[in-house]
Amino acid sequence: MHRKLLTVFLLCLMGVLPVSAQGGAGGDDTGHTRESLYKPVLGGTVRAKYEWQTEIGNGRFQVRTARLSVAGNVLPRVGYKAEIDLSDKGRIKMLDAYTFLNPWKDLKFTIGQMRVPFTIDAHRGPHLQYFPNRSFIAKQVGSVRDVGATVRYDLPSSFPIILEGGLFNGSGLTNQDDFWTEHVNFSAKAQFFFPKGFNLTLSTQKTTPGIAKIMMYDAGAYWKQGPFHIEAEYLYKHYKDNLFPGVHSYNLFGVYTFDLPKGPFRTLSALARYDYMGDHSDGVPDEAGALFISDAERSRLTAGLTLSFRHNRLISNIRINYEKYFYTQPELAQLSEKDKLVIEFMTHF
Repeated sequence: MHRKLLTVFLLCLMGVLPVSAQGGAGGDDTGHTRESLYKPVLGGTVRAKYEWQTEIGNGRFQVRTARLSVAGNVLPRVGYKAEIDLSDKGRIKMLDAYTFLNPWKDLKFTIGQMRVPFTIDAHRGPHLQYFPNRSFIAKQVGSVRDVGATVRYDLPSSFPIILEGGLFNGSGLTNQDDFWTEHVNFSAKAQFFFPKGFNLTLSTQKTTPGIAKIMMYDAGAYWKQGPFHIEAEYLYKHYKDNLFPGVHSYNLFGVYTFDLPKGPFRTLSALARYDYMGDHSDGVPDEAGALFISDAERSRLTAGLTLSFRHNRLISNIRINYEKYFYTQPELAQLSEKDKLVIEFMTHF
């Protein structure tokens, strides 16, 4: 299955499969030529890293991301995106696969598989992350991709306001073939881009990953002005019928970026983060039918530096981080979730 998926996707990227059956150099009433209208935009991100686990004195190399995407429009108001990760820790994953319609300028309808509109940090792509390893909110507690449909509306106001909402299967990306459900899984998200670099994001989501109906509530804000980026986010996860205790998680970090007048690098950023999560269940039961702790309670201090190359939309970062973990029950700590030094090279094109 993975081989067939990979072959079709690569053929699309190489242009072997036709982008448009109509061809020609005609135009439409918007002034677009067919050639420019149908031309796909290719992109991708590669993240490779080395981690040194200080407690046991061992290290490892890892390809965290090898992501390719193709996106574009087939009509002025109709478009698409397909994205595949050729190596997510060595596994092939089909990520985004959706088509969208813009019936009006400020309204967008999307259907397919995608990241659910929820939270700030979990919605960042790998090239937009500030740290090599994502926050607990973005990785364990609030990261959801699913199949469904969303509507986005950009309010015409004095400052940008974006409202998004959607309905989803709750099946994840790999369980679509014979999945029928009476449950309604949904998400809703509101983003307020206030003047002077202030943002407020509020979102909620309902999921049904296993036997548990889960409601999540998230509030986050950041201030981005000049060299500063300061961000705080809080997420609460509630399991219906008390199948598992509620989970609290938060993420606090700051970044200061220096411009470098000489040398190969454009900028140098200093970063610091503190994040926390309580005992967490992914909602999938054990053999006895009960929910269990899939991620143990912990907090983490992260400090690091990022050196950046940049040319237009082309970005390459060298990220160097040290992570210090704190557990209430150290015996539950997973090997990859302990103190470590991380050096990552990220390139986005």
